[in-house]
Amino acid sequence: MQQPLIEPGMEEGAEGAPTPPVSFIDKISTYKKRAWETYKSKPISYWVLLLLSSGAMLVAFPASSLLSRVYYSNGGKSKWIISWVAVAGWPITALILIPTYFFCKTFPSPVTLKLTLSYIVLGFLSAADNLMYAYAYAYLPASTASLLASSSLVFSALFGYFLVKNKINASTINAVVLITAAMAIIGLDSSSDRYDNITDSQYIIGFVWDIVGSALHGLIFALSELVFMKLLGRRSFHVVLEQQVMVSFFAFVFTTIGMIVDSDFQAMSSEARSFEGGKVSYLMVLIWGAITFQLGVLGSTAVLFLASTVLAGVLNAVRVPITSIAAVILLKDPMSGFKILSLIITFWGFASYIYGNYSLSKESS
Repeated sequence: MQQPLIEPGMEEGAEGAPTPPVSFIDKISTYKKRAWETYKSKPISYWVLLLLSSGAMLVAFPASSLLSRVYYSNGGKSKWIISWVAVAGWPITALILIPTYFFCKTFPSPVTLKLTLSYIVLGFLSAADNLMYAYAYAYLPASTASLLASSSLVFSALFGYFLVKNKINASTINAVVLITAAMAIIGLDSSSDRYDNITDSQYIIGFVWDIVGSALHGLIFALSELVFMKLLGRRSFHVVLEQQVMVSFFAFVFTTIGMIVDSDFQAMSSEARSFEGGKVSYLMVLIWGAITFQLGVLGSTAVLFLASTVLAGVLNAVRVPITSIAAVILLKDPMSGFKILSLIITFWGFASYIYGNYSLSKESS
């Protein structure tokens, strides 16, 4: 017998009769119901912590980037000092970690030789990464440096695929292509995207070190995953904090050695005297630079643990335009049509990556 034709948007019900398509209002109602059920499934303390963590990512990281640029625009010159500031706040994370042992009734992870060596290597790479980003903020507008740094997503995906054997799909590949294209657009627009006191060679140095630093950041992320998989075997909040504290500590040690060799501790006093705004402004920039960077790290760590890498990716995507817009408004960064196009393409690339990650997580579950 010939089956009855069902018009597009109509589904056959249990008794053979077609059912009307779901209206837009019904879909909204369904989403609201699911959101409410998700909200009720967690205690209020969970949502408060997630909100604070997300806010830390969206505020602290852009603030840290802007302060790095303020340091150089107001008379700072040292690359080591701004690298040192990025890790000088590591005791803040340690102060958050210590109470978790008491409240969560857990014990510190056993420290082995392999684990210690991995922390030392990651600390050294982090110190080098911070130094590369210091060159970027010294020679590039903060909005440009932030956009270029978003290419770390590309390298995280590639290193994750080759080293950790993470899956990738068409959306991930699309994200890699889009973000790479966005970086190329910025490179083509270099003539209108620089400060008057920056030479061509300095701009190129800042551009190259920003990309290399982003690649190294992607490698650090993949190696950190390997440490969790091979040496720690678990991923809990206090274990993630332990790794962050130890890596930041060794990065602090290596950066401090660089500061001593380059005599930058002695140079701080002379920089403070000549700094625009005076010594107090100089100290405020460095102190708040250290605090905001660590708050951003803590926020991203908490978001990864409380929610997912997808939400962390969404927040990372959002903070790129926040940093760029804030730099244009507060620091008078140049914003050409090419940079706006690059920003849009970068955001598109992030969206593609987030969708790809979401699809992979659904497949694995």
